[in-house]
Amino acid sequence: MSRAAELRQQILSLVSEYSREAFPERDFVPGQTPVAVSGRVFDGSDVQALVDSSLDFWLTAGRFSDEFERRFARRFGVRCARLVNSGSSANLVAISVLTSPTLADRQLKPGDEIITLAAGFPTTVNPIIQNRAVPVFIDVQLQTYNADVTMLEEALSPRTKAVIFAHTLGNPFDLKTVAAFAKKHNLWLIEDCCDALGSRYEDQNVGTFGDLATVSFYPAHHITMGEGGCVLTDKPQLDRLVESFRDWGRDCWCAPGKDNTCGKRFDWQLGTLPCGYDHKYTYSHIGYNLKVTDMQAAVGLSQMEKLDGFIAKRRENFAALRKGLESLQDVFLLPEPTPGSDPSWFGFPIAVKPESGLTRDKVTRYLESRKIGTRLLFAGNLVRQPAYRDVQYRVVGDLKNTDYVMNNVFWIGVYPGLSDSMLRHMLQSLTEVATAQCAVS
Repeated sequence: MSRAAELRQQILSLVSEYSREAFPERDFVPGQTPVAVSGRVFDGSDVQALVDSSLDFWLTAGRFSDEFERRFARRFGVRCARLVNSGSSANLVAISVLTSPTLADRQLKPGDEIITLAAGFPTTVNPIIQNRAVPVFIDVQLQTYNADVTMLEEALSPRTKAVIFAHTLGNPFDLKTVAAFAKKHNLWLIEDCCDALGSRYEDQNVGTFGDLATVSFYPAHHITMGEGGCVLTDKPQLDRLVESFRDWGRDCWCAPGKDNTCGKRFDWQLGTLPCGYDHKYTYSHIGYNLKVTDMQAAVGLSQMEKLDGFIAKRRENFAALRKGLESLQDVFLLPEPTPGSDPSWFGFPIAVKPESGLTRDKVTRYLESRKIGTRLLFAGNLVRQPAYRDVQYRVVGDLKNTDYVMNNVFWIGVYPGLSDSMLRHMLQSLTEVATAQCAVS
């Protein structure tokens, strides 16, 4: 063994020891210790992986990224996975791919429409606008908070090219109906799985029903790289486009640090460039640089080993909250999984019923005063957000349920970092506020 290899082993051993000392388990004190809605859950092996990759000093995508893409694709059950620097970038790449001229009559062009939701996260919708297409908003169903699929046919127009929905808080949307609708009308289907890693629908992984799927590895999500995301597809043609849009829009598919993978680097004739123009500097799309670093990918590989346990704990925490709130359904509208689904929950959504006399604001203020983190269901209703004031979009119906979400719904955490004592504290606090056993201002 070389001296460098010996030192590497010593460093990694010390990192494990450091991690135990630097990140000890803390005692929970109700009302004093914060109960987060989400967060990173990690151990010494994750810190070791990060340091191990940093010792290579290969600061862009490399061997860890390649391995993550291979293993993650296998885990999902698709042919191709491409890492990007965030889930939002994954959505940007997935929509941008559809603008490629290589898709012929299925190419997304300015003014074409994509069916989506206004009740969700902005960066599911923003890439539609950024690619000069028109979002068409349909309403959601209460309790599942996913698309009201009865509105799909009404939303269709001669310019409809695609559908993109997120699996809200990990709860799969009605994939059977949506996939059949997309197939019937020859539409692209993109599944935003950023909150739904590990969710299943009719015993099949979400992300495997559409043409493209996206995932996020932000610290709030099921596994983390810090920042990071992924675009998945079973179609090699789309994978080639994902890679191009992610990597500056180039036509070349050489990995970083590699040359002449195609075997004819100086023999291409593309566009009106001179014959033999270096393929590494030939661009077939208006792309970006959205790659991850190898250090992020190394953490992701380590986290992937824990994914099954994370998913099980999320489901367990959700079930505990659901059972503990059963008696409060005169005040709270509780969530329901989509029929046929087995969610890997991202959060626990609660609607405060207006007829109860209680308001969401009063409930969330009380929970926050008890150090229990709360979040709204993202943008509530995007068309009411100031950023979309001058954006071209089309609305189907009156978005009544979307407005209900905006006014009444919030969510609390189910992530694996929550202990049983934290869950009891959450349930006790919700019971107090629902039964007026507290001072609510």
